Amino acid sequence: MNYDDIKVGDAFSFEKEISKEEVLRFAELSGDFNKLHIDEAFGKQSKFGKNIVHGMLCGSLFSRIVGMHCPGENSLYMTQSLNFKAPVFYGDKLTVCGTVLGKNDSIRMITLKTEVIRDSKVVVSGEAKVKILE
Repeated sequence: MNYDDIKVGDAFSFEKEISKEEVLRFAELSGDFNKLHIDEAFGKQSKFGKNIVHGMLCGSLFSRIVGMHCPGENSLYMTQSLNFKAPVFYGDKLTVCGTVLGKNDSIRMITLKTEVIRDSKVVVSGEAKVKILE
């Protein structure tokens, strides 16, 4: 997208189901082998009753919004805040959303509200700042 085509209020989203295999690949990539994420017996004894998905795996889904939807090519991710509101479990069906909150014309930067939603509840929220490099 071109900077001028982006409007405050524009919204973008996609759906994603997180599998156990993806969690294991993320553990391998990140080096985070916390038993809460990958050990079934440990997960069952936790307060959640089962394994949870890495919060940063959920947060990384915002990269798809920025890199593929808005603004897409020629974008440079500058910042991302993350607030983890509820656990995500293997097999959860998620909707990942980005909504344009503002634009800074002098530096060609947009601000996005970012959310991961499960069953109509926000489980991860945050805000991203993205510079457009045209």
